[in-house]
Amino acid sequence: MATASTMDRVDTGSRSETHQRAFAAMSELEQLGDHRDSARRYVLIAAVVAAVGGLLFGYDTGIIASALIFVTQTFSLSTAGQEWVAAALNIGAIFGAVFSGPVSDKWGRRPAIMLAAAIFMVASLGCAEAPSVSILFFARLWLGVAIGGTTQIVPVYVAELAPSDRRGGLVSLFQLAFSLGLLLAFFVGYELSGSSECWRPMFLLGAVPALFLALGMLLLPESPRWLLHHQQEQHAVSTLYKLRGHHETVRHELKAVLASEDTEVRGGGWAELKRPWLRPALIAALGIAALSQLSGPNVIVYYAPIIFSQAGLAHSAALLTSVSVGVTSTLTTAMGIALIDKVGRRRMMLVMLPFAALSLFLLGAVFLSSTPPSGFRMALMVASLLGYIFFNFGSLSVAVWLVAAEVFPLAIRSKAMGMASATVWFSDTIVSLVTLSLVEMMGTTGTFWLFGAVNVISYLFVWKYVPETVGTSLEEIEASLRSGTFHPSEK
Repeated sequence: MATASTMDRVDTGSRSETHQRAFAAMSELEQLGDHRDSARRYVLIAAVVAAVGGLLFGYDTGIIASALIFVTQTFSLSTAGQEWVAAALNIGAIFGAVFSGPVSDKWGRRPAIMLAAAIFMVASLGCAEAPSVSILFFARLWLGVAIGGTTQIVPVYVAELAPSDRRGGLVSLFQLAFSLGLLLAFFVGYELSGSSECWRPMFLLGAVPALFLALGMLLLPESPRWLLHHQQEQHAVSTLYKLRGHHETVRHELKAVLASEDTEVRGGGWAELKRPWLRPALIAALGIAALSQLSGPNVIVYYAPIIFSQAGLAHSAALLTSVSVGVTSTLTTAMGIALIDKVGRRRMMLVMLPFAALSLFLLGAVFLSSTPPSGFRMALMVASLLGYIFFNFGSLSVAVWLVAAEVFPLAIRSKAMGMASATVWFSDTIVSLVTLSLVEMMGTTGTFWLFGAVNVISYLFVWKYVPETVGTSLEEIEASLRSGTFHPSEK
């Protein structure tokens, strides 16, 4: 049996050979010219194509709101049956988020995204052709697996491709695509609604962007960090040059990645997440993941029309809130993407979360009166509603996938991101299951005030546990974790 010292020598020798092969491949690039402009476009194209996973996430999450009433007619669903059909996606997403990490670690980020796209296509077809509610539930469950996998893999893939000064905006394209998918689902549901079987084409259309994602990924590179981690140095260096466009930039980043490899978490198993030096990253990422849902965005997305209808607002006006919410969330996310690499993740959340809480407190106050809203109260209701969407979606919702994708070391990044993604879906499931019960128990005012309080808690959590990572490379973030300097501070 090899002793620990023998294994250390073998490991050191292996790392030295990796360095030699990597820099030998690097020397071949020094004859090439400056292609930084084309490299920037290449990175953007890769991020946009990968973000189609977010579009699928948003579409398949939102289309059930329009389809469920017609599914109920086709299969004569009880209330419990409706809940199970709707919840199947969330349940599948939890499992997809956890188990996609080992897949992307072993086979690569790119093949894992393509596998998720294939599952999207098959599951969308299964939903559209479902002859029974049990088959529909099973197909929705697999849609959830694909969504959970996508929310884990895509942010990690884009974070590993992007340069540090653009990482925030490029990773956050995933959230923008989610908002666009949600908005698309609202419009498709409106346009196709009619016959009792109209829910079938609603589900089937989800296969179209999935096909685009699968085909698009065929043209995109594997993560250079994953390639280096799997001793594919030549491929990693050439890919990194395509993404950066200049040999000096590539050399600088290559040195940082290889230095990080020298001190990386060995094995990359689940047990590695228990290491004390990783705890600050786990607290920050999992806390943001949970609070992004517990702070109430999906209460507005899914239940605002129901709550407003019960409060006396006309049915058509209540439905219109979904469209306005979709438009506002999309515009706000686009704004967040434009600012997050300039203002910073931590600063954006600290600035915007207090206003998100204030908007919910104001929205709850509007419902103190039992009379149907009209005139000034209705305008205040809409303004408060859209104000909350603006400030919450522009902070927590923009940062949630980004923070988790960038704070973990390479060897455990996929598994840790899977935990964060599963936390998002678990928290979303809790909120989905309890919101209407909270309205019955606490009233509309109490419910909105409760979620307002969670936004205050979110502010305090960010202030205490989430450091600023803007402009910092993934390897520098890992170094700060190891040195114990990963803590909140203003840059």
